Amino acid sequence: MKTIMIVEDEKSIRDELKTLLETSGYKVILLERFDNTLEDILKSKFDLLLLDINLPKMNGETLLKEFRKQSNIPVIMVTSRVGETDEVLSMSYGADDYITKPYNPTILLLRISNIFKRMEKSTDFLTYDDVKVYQGKGILMKGEEILDLTKNEMIIFSYLLNNRSNIVTRDELMTELWNNEEYINENALTVNISRLRAKLESFGIENAIETRKGLGYKLL
Repeated sequence: MKTIMIVEDEKSIRDELKTLLETSGYKVILLERFDNTLEDILKSKFDLLLLDINLPKMNGETLLKEFRKQSNIPVIMVTSRVGETDEVLSMSYGADDYITKPYNPTILLLRISNIFKRMEKSTDFLTYDDVKVYQGKGILMKGEEILDLTKNEMIIFSYLLNNRSNIVTRDELMTELWNNEEYINENALTVNISRLRAKLESFGIENAIETRKGLGYKLL
C-alpha cells in the first residue's frame, strides 16, 4: 500500500483529500501543524507528497525547493491559484505534477497513479554489495530499509560505483555533475561528499568512500 502525505492548511480540503485517497486504497499521513513544516515532512515516511502552495509561515514553492535538496520523493503541487507563473515555478523547483483547486478527483487520482506507474518502470538498479541502488528513484535499499539521496548525492555515488576500486578525481565528478546540469563549485562538491558519507554511515555503510590526497576518491 502506497503512503501519501498531505500538506494542506485548510482542514476541509485536507479531510476531503484524506477521504478520497483512503477510499482509493492509499494510506494517508496528514500534517496539521506548520511550526516546523520542512522538518516534519522530512522525518515522515511516505511515497508521494501532496503540497499546497499557500501555507502558513513558508511558501509552498520555497518549501518544495528546500525539500528537493534532500529528497527525490514525488511531489504534486496543489493550489487555488490559476496561472502559468505558479506552474512554471513549481515544475522548475522540482514538482512532478501540478493541479489547481477546485480539483477534479478523478484527474488527481489519475495523476497520482501515473506517477507511481512511472516509478515502477524505473526498477533497474545497480548493486553495491548487499545494497540496491535505484538511480531513477534516488534511493538505496538494503532489505526493507531505504535511504534517500539528493540528485547530486546520487550522481556522485553512482559515478563512484560505476568506477568502483578506481580513483575518481574531483574534476571527473565535477564534469559528471555538469553533464547532468548540476552546476556546482569545488566547495559545493566537498559539502556533497561529506553529506553523502554521513548518510551512508547512518545507513550502516561505514568508510565506503576513501579520500586519496591529491588524487581524488575511491569507493571501497
